[in-house]
Amino acid sequence: MVKRVLKAARLLAMAATVVPAAASADGLVDNVNGITLDKDGRVVRFQALLVTPEGKVAKLLSTKDKRPEKLDWRADMKGRVLLPGMIDAHGHVMELGFRAIELDLSDTKSLAEAQQKIAEYARANPEKAWIIGGGWNQEAWGLGRFPTAADLDSAVADRPVWLARADGHASWGNSAALKAAGVTAKSVSPAGGRIEKGAGGQPAGVFVDAAQGLVAKVLPQPLGKDRNAAFLKAQAILLSYGVTATADMGTTIDDWLTYRRIGDLGGLRVRIMSYGMGVDTAIQIGGTGPTPWLYGDRLKLVGVKLYADGALGSRGAWLKAPYADAPGQSGAGFMNDTVMRNLMSRAAMDGYQVAVHAIGDRANAEALDAIDEMAQTYKGDRRWRIEHAQIVDPVDLPRFGRNGIIASMQPTHQTGDRMMAEARLGPQRLAGAYAWASMLKNGAKLAFGSDYPVEKPDPWAGWAAAFTRQDAAGQPFGGWHPEEAVSREQAWWAFTGGAAYAGFAEDRIGRLSPGLQADFIMVDRDPLLASPTDLRATKVEETWVGGRKVWERK
Repeated sequence: MVKRVLKAARLLAMAATVVPAAASADGLVDNVNGITLDKDGRVVRFQALLVTPEGKVAKLLSTKDKRPEKLDWRADMKGRVLLPGMIDAHGHVMELGFRAIELDLSDTKSLAEAQQKIAEYARANPEKAWIIGGGWNQEAWGLGRFPTAADLDSAVADRPVWLARADGHASWGNSAALKAAGVTAKSVSPAGGRIEKGAGGQPAGVFVDAAQGLVAKVLPQPLGKDRNAAFLKAQAILLSYGVTATADMGTTIDDWLTYRRIGDLGGLRVRIMSYGMGVDTAIQIGGTGPTPWLYGDRLKLVGVKLYADGALGSRGAWLKAPYADAPGQSGAGFMNDTVMRNLMSRAAMDGYQVAVHAIGDRANAEALDAIDEMAQTYKGDRRWRIEHAQIVDPVDLPRFGRNGIIASMQPTHQTGDRMMAEARLGPQRLAGAYAWASMLKNGAKLAFGSDYPVEKPDPWAGWAAAFTRQDAAGQPFGGWHPEEAVSREQAWWAFTGGAAYAGFAEDRIGRLSPGLQADFIMVDRDPLLASPTDLRATKVEETWVGGRKVWERK
């Protein structure tokens, strides 16, 4: 713990002093192969970027344009590629940080490998009263079932263990964790959740969606210094991928206080568009409506995150028909129609943007129904968001073109989920799955993200997946349902201008243009000329936010 706190303090000091205060005077980023998109999604190339004292773009210069004679600083980039900073339209900042500093099972390929890693972590951390972490995925293990408490007991039995599934929609506990929480065969699954049961009705060890709260309520809570350390780790990871802004989906009060602490200390680098975890949280933070932009456009509470259902991998996504591989299950809605409309109305009346998590086709239909009704009362530029929009009944796709809806989607979910989706749904129900091209054709606005830490916050992998429908190994040949691929430029826009628009931030970020923030990255290749494989291998060399260099590859 002491080492973690000291490391966090060093990271915070570094965050405040990474570079000289370049944004305090006129500056020129010169000799670049600069590429951006304009407001209409057209490619613009330039050779220099003039930055104002406030850290905004003053002008894009070509080789023929005369350079200003009086400059207080000039950075010669020696012909390297400069791009606008990438924006992740859907992530979980604090979860990314905690996953990185706790037990991370995301790289394990089998149950046995996970058990070994869990046991080793427990031995290396004897002072921890609970072993906490996540990232496991029974599909990646080829297990064919959920892991059990007994599986976990074989790795660690002397203290509680609680591990979140990769998607965050299920968690796995050992017998000690279940005992500490008082969960027994008599325990009842709560609304919107499911306790996996074994022989004799005993809890098997996995808790889906709302049922996770039965154990989570007894977990030791991290201290403020732990949260600071987690945030600084997450921020460093995001900047290393070239992500200069992100939507934080499901911000809690503790999360918001962490961002404010870091902001008060001058350590906020990445820009955060925050969506409160439910209406009550948003109101506690924002009061009568969204907050103003804080800390030089680094932080703003924009809206509210609501959940219509769970996730496909844990069979919590709400489907119109039963799962192909579990005929007795159709997932579950997290709230009935009346509750959803009441919550959306409470948010909308105070001007909060509404973002609804919907993965299954029934959940998406419910969200669309609610938006249709809400839009009759709450006029103007509302930008209703549907997060994930993964499985949509084809008859509902045209409805995404109404009411200014934003489809906030994650390309690497498609490449990571495709085999699981085929098993869960069967081949006849895939026509509206991960349907990016159909969203655009039907008039929806498209915003891309990663849903980190479910997937890595890697926009280069997401960009490549979006126009190929293939994974890192180039599979499947020709792309999975290639008719739903978008163009290279459309995908780039969804990770920049589209993601900014989705958070009401297009007047500040998302492209490089006079008056917008000078958020840009230096990379080792031209992404418009790179093959999909080379695009995935893109290395970010420098990340600049507001005209200041805030991260550099060592």
